[in-house]
Amino acid sequence: MSKEYVILVDENDQKIGLMEKMEAHEKALLHRAFSVFVFNDKNELLLQQRAAEKYHSPLEWANTCCSHPRDGEDTIAAGKRRLQEEMGFTCELEERFSFIYKASFANGLTEHELDHVLVGYYDDNPKINPKEVADFKWMKLEDVKTAIAQNSNKYTAWFKIIFEKYYEYVSR
Repeated sequence: MSKEYVILVDENDQKIGLMEKMEAHEKALLHRAFSVFVFNDKNELLLQQRAAEKYHSPLEWANTCCSHPRDGEDTIAAGKRRLQEEMGFTCELEERFSFIYKASFANGLTEHELDHVLVGYYDDNPKINPKEVADFKWMKLEDVKTAIAQNSNKYTAWFKIIFEKYYEYVSR
């Protein structure tokens, strides 16, 4: 398996270099990322439960998918690629906003990302890749907010941060 690289960026999302993904997470360096939120016609958000084999946050729930664009790859194209790889479908995506966050994990890794939040719509169930995703569910935003408040430990650190930002964004 070839090494994955992330795009190191400054606070204005200007590329300042490339680094192997694991090293960037070990050093907590700011890099470009995206988070996809896919909704159905009932305005329910598609959540994924991370596969048990994931190197951090296994079996925790997160948004539809997240990842990092490759060098030279458009963020929307990267979102569509990861949707296909993880959830077995693609749809049109639109960027809503971006922001910087930092989340540390017990295994010594840190997510320090300039995250582009992408939104799409899809009305079928996904065909999940079991190497990436253990399960999925559709939930109303209010129900997600309640579930996180009641069972915070069942959701990834970054999803709780990103969901709160998204919830604020759509509640304006």
